[in-house]
Amino acid sequence: MENLNLIETFSEFKELKNIDRATMMSVLEDVFRGMLVKMFGTDENFDVIINIDKGDFEIWRNREVVEDGTVEDPYRQISLSEAKIIDADYEVGEEVTDEVKLLDFGRRAILTLRQNLTARILDLEKNNVFQKYYDRIGDIITGEVYQVWKREILVLDEEGNELVLPKTEQIPTDYFRKGDTLRAVVIKVEMHNNTPLIILSRTSPVFLERLFELEVPEIFDGLITIKKIVRIPGERAKVAVESYDERIDPVGACVGMKGSRIHGIVRELKNENIDVINHTNNLQLYITRSLSPAKISSIKIDEVNKKAEVYLKPNEVSLAIGKGGLNIKLASQLTGYDIDVYRETDSADEEDVNLEEFADEIEGWILDELKAIGCDTARSVLNLNVEDLVKRTDLEEETIREVLKILKAEFE
Repeated sequence: MENLNLIETFSEFKELKNIDRATMMSVLEDVFRGMLVKMFGTDENFDVIINIDKGDFEIWRNREVVEDGTVEDPYRQISLSEAKIIDADYEVGEEVTDEVKLLDFGRRAILTLRQNLTARILDLEKNNVFQKYYDRIGDIITGEVYQVWKREILVLDEEGNELVLPKTEQIPTDYFRKGDTLRAVVIKVEMHNNTPLIILSRTSPVFLERLFELEVPEIFDGLITIKKIVRIPGERAKVAVESYDERIDPVGACVGMKGSRIHGIVRELKNENIDVINHTNNLQLYITRSLSPAKISSIKIDEVNKKAEVYLKPNEVSLAIGKGGLNIKLASQLTGYDIDVYRETDSADEEDVNLEEFADEIEGWILDELKAIGCDTARSVLNLNVEDLVKRTDLEEETIREVLKILKAEFE
């Protein structure tokens, strides 16, 4: 009965944990041989035969037949008289093989054996899970939300393995409840206290890249290459793409007919705005495209210091900077250049004064607030009324009125 129960336990593990036959056989034999070494001091003269399919196993002991009274090691030798009880034809020097029953080891030994086997198989399963997901770093997985905590979400895959989506790797507008299905990319796999820790992310640029591969067959097939992705999760992303086939428009293929392809990605990313641009080695053109949807008038590039001065018409400045400065920030990350935006002035406005000239009268943080909305000269600020400035900056109305008074005085 103990024998049967033990094998049933092995079979359950084999089915539940999906351990291959060869590995299972190896683990079983190792555990049995460990028990034999503990009981008899060696396992060299034992044969362990396991048949998982039938659910049984056998342990056979091999001992040399010696003259009566000369047995030195009862685990390796057997006296001639004892051997003849087993079979009358045995002679000195021959080898006797007899079966060792598991019940002969005692209940405590069997319990220890079961515990050791359970521990070994659990360790094996943990290693299998670790290796499986280590090989899948960078892949999208779909899982079910099992538990939602303040700092992380516990996700279960189709095999019941536990995965973790930290708060820092969630899109700010993400909201999941228990039982929801979510998609994320595997970004890190490590062992913690002998347990695999699989970290997921929805904010990584890799997640966006994999979504494009799923939605755009030309990217999956290698006809279009994603050169670089930069994003501020939940807000905006810029994707530079390139096609090696002149017949394929990479931007058009990524967006799809009437935006059909990109809409699915935008929905998955909680309405994150995605700008897809054509990659080019022409730096001036690349910077121009990166600041889309703004239209650039001219650019001055300092390749040594990795800086670019971009000049635009007054009504294009706010487009180039974008809400909260996101557009220009992402454009800088995409191109690798620090981009400064300047307002193009007409000849009538030549007497305009750069805001930096007022640094001794107006505090630096106030000047930074004005620059953030595209106002880098005195006249660009004066062209806006008080209500507009209050709405577009974080400045108090009283502060704005004081600033306007100082700027007006410059031209009076």
